[in-house]
Amino acid sequence: AVAAVEELAKLHAPRWDDPTLNDLDWLGGRSTPEDIAAVVGLWAMFLPSFLETYTHHLDAPQLDMLNAFGERIEGWMNGRNGPKTVTHGDYRLDNLLFGDGTAAPRVTAVDWQTPGHGSPVVDLSYFCGAGLVPEERRTHDRALVRSYVSALGIGGVDADEAWVWEQYRRETFAGVVMAVIASQVVGESERSEAMFAAMATRHLQHAIDLDSLALT
Repeated sequence: AVAAVEELAKLHAPRWDDPTLNDLDWLGGRSTPEDIAAVVGLWAMFLPSFLETYTHHLDAPQLDMLNAFGERIEGWMNGRNGPKTVTHGDYRLDNLLFGDGTAAPRVTAVDWQTPGHGSPVVDLSYFCGAGLVPEERRTHDRALVRSYVSALGIGGVDADEAWVWEQYRRETFAGVVMAVIASQVVGESERSEAMFAAMATRHLQHAIDLDSLALT
């Protein structure tokens, strides 16, 4: 996990708060009014079918969190602020290859279908939220955020750790949105249901553990 977040900082740091990224039309994730309206519409469209399949995977607090967040999704997206950079958009274990750092890089990220220009901490919270089982993630949340901030510093970015931590808490919901929407637009299989169930339960638990709703 440390290797993964340090590699993520190597992606984010070189173009941190770079205004010239606005000129790259092919980068998505900018949270324009049109983007926000699209996500809100997709959430409303897909939530019923998501619940039909995944409700039995969720415990009562997770289901309550899902419903409470759904009422605030537009405000949550509108409330994003701070520096932007190049983002991966789907930085999770299925898309990471791990090596020994000599014959192969420590981490290689694949699946570059969703590169964006947005909040860097979305990638960080998304990876940690589902990449670690909740018991381990609770233990290492703070240390992983600290490792990320330190790696940004090596890349020349002086990020405020308190701000990164607040955004990390707030962006637990990015994984929730991905779990709800993406689960309804891919082919159904036993493996896909297991994967999206893990994503949904872990991201919702992340939000519960960090009281993320208070920041929406």
